[in-house]
Amino acid sequence: MFARASGIAAAVVADIVFGDPRRGHPVALFGSAAAGVERRTYADTRGAGVVHTASLLAAVGVAGVLAERAGRRRGAVAEAASVAAATFVAAGGTTLCRTGEQMAALLRGGDLDGARALLPSLCGRDPSALDAPGLARAALESIAENTSDAQIGPLVWAAAGGTPAVLVYRAANTLDAMIGSRSPRYARFGWAAARFDDLLNLVPARLTGLLVVACAPVVGGSPAAAWRAWRRDAGDHPSPNAGVAEASFAGALGVRLGGPTQYAHELEIRPTLGDGRAPDVDDLVRAVRLSRAVQGLAAALAVSAACRSGRRASARWSGPFRPRRSRLRRRPELSPGVAP
Repeated sequence: MFARASGIAAAVVADIVFGDPRRGHPVALFGSAAAGVERRTYADTRGAGVVHTASLLAAVGVAGVLAERAGRRRGAVAEAASVAAATFVAAGGTTLCRTGEQMAALLRGGDLDGARALLPSLCGRDPSALDAPGLARAALESIAENTSDAQIGPLVWAAAGGTPAVLVYRAANTLDAMIGSRSPRYARFGWAAARFDDLLNLVPARLTGLLVVACAPVVGGSPAAAWRAWRRDAGDHPSPNAGVAEASFAGALGVRLGGPTQYAHELEIRPTLGDGRAPDVDDLVRAVRLSRAVQGLAAALAVSAACRSGRRASARWSGPFRPRRSRLRRRPELSPGVAP
């Protein structure tokens, strides 16, 4: 478990320094492989989607187990490297915040075309239908939701289950982004991917809400307002997890999120989250700062949790019930003809 803790810490540092790889990202490679499998397995039924999702996630899980065991056989450093590599691949918090900062800079400079071109890097909304306030709101909501999905989730699952757990989490999250929408093509085929992703994010989303409450003063916000918006408004959101992150962010920032939300396949009328005014570019900058604070606190908690798990595991083998070698030495075998 100490190897797991050091691996998580190394992954967090690597994410801060490097961000997501621009080429050959393993998540993108998995997405390409999943798309290839989909061409052979697609059928407009839930059953086909269950088989598709379960097969891909099982393959990733087995690969993760094998990688972690191989690292463990080579020693603590190799095991930590396995956890670090998997967590780094799964985490995307630094790139999320950098993209949010780029969006804010484009909006401040009045470059709406550039902002619309950048928006698909944050969310799946139709940017052509959005003006500057709409782009700011879409980016802020994406920062809030993806603080949980792109960073808190990987940290939680890395601390809880190491390499296989964090890889399965990221694969499930990727499948949800690919086929979990309610579009006509994926309403049934993507059902399993969407529901499984919801399940994996139940704990990370609520941890995100708690951390937003704790970090609200970093952006001049009120912990009480963040808590109130979460408890009152999150349940109205169509997602059981995104609503927690978005509502708590809205309360902490003192803004109002939700409303008409245009996707490529449909227009959704989202519920109102928070009590304040509509967000602007300055609020987007504050949201990025809040996300960084939440990510930093989550990283510290994940490392601490992994260390405590390691201490508990060690205690089980060093406590009063630890198996001990007998103090009686085995009597040596006597050679034939030799007197005792």
